[in-house]
Amino acid sequence: MSSSPADGPAGPAPLPDPAGRGPGVSRAEFDSLFASVSTWGRWSPADRGAWNRVTADHVLRAAALVRSGTPVPLGLPWDTRPGPDNGRPALHYMSDLGDVEPAEPATYKDFIAADYHGKAVSHLDALSHVAYRGRLYDGRPAREAVDAGGARFGSVEALGPLVTKGVLLDLPAVLGTRWLEPGHAVRARDVVAAERALGVTIDEGCAVLLRSGRFRRRRELGPWDAAAACAGFHVDAVPLLAERGIALLGGDGDSDVRPSPVEGVHSPVHALAVAAMGVPLLDNLDLEALSAACAEARRHEFMIVVSPLRVPGGTGSPVNPVAVL
Repeated sequence: MSSSPADGPAGPAPLPDPAGRGPGVSRAEFDSLFASVSTWGRWSPADRGAWNRVTADHVLRAAALVRSGTPVPLGLPWDTRPGPDNGRPALHYMSDLGDVEPAEPATYKDFIAADYHGKAVSHLDALSHVAYRGRLYDGRPAREAVDAGGARFGSVEALGPLVTKGVLLDLPAVLGTRWLEPGHAVRARDVVAAERALGVTIDEGCAVLLRSGRFRRRRELGPWDAAAACAGFHVDAVPLLAERGIALLGGDGDSDVRPSPVEGVHSPVHALAVAAMGVPLLDNLDLEALSAACAEARRHEFMIVVSPLRVPGGTGSPVNPVAVL
């Protein structure tokens, strides 16, 4: 059996009041924001979305960031145990124990499976994963593009691998805290302050990773329902990220702050990034080792490699991205 990504005391951790959220955002305000960051009609092929921004020059730029040659995996361990943040545990069992005569070669085989679009599996969200007002990215009608057979537009297979510059926004390091409490909203001003403090620049074609310290908190205080309360981006940070021309967004949560600041929209950053901007998301990354490596190297920019599984019609994929310093 695989271990839990971060073991802690039994029972959910107490949740504080949300911090930094500010006034709520109305649906009308959100719809206006959606339109302002939309890149519909910009790229071909459309179902690669913002990954079209990444050229060979971006890959070479990322490679030039490699100095020590240290690879840091960002994926969580396969978690087969239920808990407040793992309502549908992954499966892992042996399908062949190699029961043959000792003189014969033995073969051991196992089976794995996961309902990965949750809070327990590190995964990539493809452009077919999120629709807003019935439309996927580029205005495709969701009911025509996705059915029981999978996605005919925006599948994870259309994305392919990504190699680009990664930027770690290590907010606990900037604020001098162990973690951000669930409900803490990261605003546009916080992103700018983090860039200045960490000496990084978010620019065209890069991948932005937000560390909230979620898994450090989980280890020390225990698990909680991250679908109800988690640190993440406020929607007012998204226009800044859109202006910078990012290709990928991710973090140790799922990029959204919860409770949501937007009336009637549970995952507004998902809607803005995936459905409006065509920016895939990386959810549930373990960024603790990367935080330590970046602190030791005194730099928070690196090469990141993301290679999702080639699943025809898939709305995403479990993934173990690698940062290389």
